[in-house]
Amino acid sequence: MSKYLQELLEMELKQLREAGEILEYSYNVCSKIGLKEGYTYEELDKFEALTGRFARTSDILIQKIFRTLDNMELEMPGTAIDRINRAERRGLISAETFKEIRYLRNDIAHEYVLDTVDEIYRKTLELTPYLLETVKKVLRLYSDNGR
Repeated sequence: MSKYLQELLEMELKQLREAGEILEYSYNVCSKIGLKEGYTYEELDKFEALTGRFARTSDILIQKIFRTLDNMELEMPGTAIDRINRAERRGLISAETFKEIRYLRNDIAHEYVLDTVDEIYRKTLELTPYLLETVKKVLRLYSDNGR
C-alpha cells in the first residue's frame, strides 16, 4: 500500500470522525423535536443542519473513504453504486441501506419543494442511526486507534 494512500485515508478518517460527531449532535437535537405538522424557524434551522450533515457524512464515506479503500485494493474506479457494492463485499455496510442513504443524500441536495421536506426529515431521522453505526465501524476498523 502506498504511503500517499495511507496518509489520504488517515486524513479522510479524521474528517469522518468530526462529521460523525456533529451529525450525532444534530440527530439528538432533532430526535427530541420529532416529526410534526409545523415547525418553528428555529426547528427548521436544526433540521436543515441535520440534513446537511447527513449528506456531508455520507459523501465522506462514499465519495472519499470507500474510493480510497478501492484504490488501496487496486479496484477499478466506478460509480458511487459500485463503491457501495464493494463496501458491502468488505462487510462494512448493507448495500441496500446505503443505496437508500445515497438516494436521500441526492434528495437533500436537489429538493426545493416544501411538500417533500417532511419526507426528507422522516427518512433522515430513520437512516441516521445506521449511518452513525457505519461511521463508528469504519473508524474502528481503519483508524490507528482501532488497530
